[in-house]
Formats: sequence, C-alpha cells, structure tokens
Amino acid sequence: MKRIFYTLTFCSVFILCTCDVLDDINLFSLQDDVALGEQVALEIANDPYNYPILNNPTLKSNINSRIFQQVLASSKVEHKDVFQYHIEIINDDNTMNAFAIPGGRVYVYTGLIKYLDSEDALAGVIGHEIAHIENRHSTERLTQYYGVSLLLSIVLGDNPDEITEIVANLFVGLAFLANSRSDEDEADSDSFEYLRDTRFYPGGVKFFFEELQFDGYVESSSPVATFFSTHPDPYDRITNVSNFCTNNGYSNITYDNTTYTYNGTTLTLYKSEYQTYIISKL
Repeated sequence: MKRIFYTLTFCSVFILCTCDVLDDINLFSLQDDVALGEQVALEIANDPYNYPILNNPTLKSNINSRIFQQVLASSKVEHKDVFQYHIEIINDDNTMNAFAIPGGRVYVYTGLIKYLDSEDALAGVIGHEIAHIENRHSTERLTQYYGVSLLLSIVLGDNPDEITEIVANLFVGLAFLANSRSDEDEADSDSFEYLRDTRFYPGGVKFFFEELQFDGYVESSSPVATFFSTHPDPYDRITNVSNFCTNNGYSNITYDNTTYTYNGTTLTLYKSEYQTYIISKL
C-alpha cells in the first residue's frame, strides 16, 4: 500500500510551503484515488453481511449499458481514461441509498432502484455519484481530515501504519459517505451537466428528492434518515437543480406521484423502459 503515496512528496512539500489552509486541497494523485478505491472495493467484497453484492448479471448489464455508460460518455466526465469506472448493486431493499468510492466504483442499493420509477431518475443519481468521483471528494476530505503533516509523514515512511487506518476509515464511511453541503451542490451541478449530453432529462437528480417529499419521507424520523444525514438539505437541492434547469433553457419538470409533467404535457422519461429493463429484472 505504501507505494500509492510516493507521488505525494513534491506536491506535499509545495503545499506546506505555500498554503495555510486545506480547503479544496487534495494531496492524492489520480492514481492514488484508483489504488485506494481498489482496497476499499476489496473490503466491501469481503463483507457480504453489510454489503451483499447482488448477483444478477442481466440487471447489472441493463443498468450499465442503458444508464451508467451513457452518463460516462458525457464529454464532461474528464477522468474516465484514468479511473476504473464500474457499477455494483447492493442487495438491500431496506436501504434507499447510493455511494461512490475513489477511483471509479459506484454502488447502488436495490431499495433505491425499487423506489425510483424512471431511467431519468436513476441516471440523475448515478450522475451525482460519478461527480463525487470526478471531483475527488473522498480524497479531498481525507486530506482535510488527516492534514498535510500526517500525510507527509506517511510519504516519508515515518508512519506507515496510518495507511491501513486510511483505508479502514474510507471503508466505514468517514470519507465517502459524510458529504459536505458544498460537495453535494457540486455533484448535483455536475450531474446536470453530464445528463445534458445524454438522452436523459438533465434535472433527473432531483426526482428522487421530489418523490420522497411527495411521500412525506423528508423528515428526521423517515426510513431515509440515514440518507439525509450523508446527503444534506433536500429542499434546497430541489430548488437548486430546478434553477439549473430553468436558467439553462429547460422546462422545470416536477414529480407528482404518477407522471412527470410540465406545461400540461406528460413526459415518459423512460418510465416504461425502467419497468421493462430494470424493475422486472430484480
């Protein structure tokens, strides 16, 4: 594991000399993100009790080809030639969540898949998670959490045991689940931009929150309280994404429990396809 930190030495020294704060600083290289992600993915694979990976090749292939790869094809996804993008499905119907780990892996729970009702909605969520990876939010937060001095000591070989701790903290959720408000806003904005290059409605990331709001789940005691603890401010995020749409010339579509509508016109947003290629395969 220590090899993944060798590339940090010169940028660490430079930052120590030129910066007093860690906001928006990332001491990890793109290759470090990939290496850390591989270790965390291995931990997840070896913990089927907490992360039961669904063995359903048809469903996974359909989500991958119909949604995941189409979002990745956006010209605005900049690191797809470096990061090892990959999607996995976690077999847990009681959890409506998704998360990303450094280097390209996205995990989506069956509870979230079953709750959504259109390819556009799932595309919005997947675009959001890809944006966390592209913006390297996990390793940025690791830099903030551990600090330059500690990371530099790891680079210099003075504290190699901390590498194991870093991977462990990523695994239990310190870095990749506790997203800040600014991280979430950035990921929502980038999801919008990715989807503009696809067949999907660019504001799809807000459909999940609007559906939860319609169903009365946007409360601290709701079944998705854990989701909101790591993905903050759903009301503001609905407003922000709606503004992205209107400010960029798109009609603002809102969820009404049966259809997505705007200007009195019903849009399918690939709802029937979602039933055919996704829900029916669960």
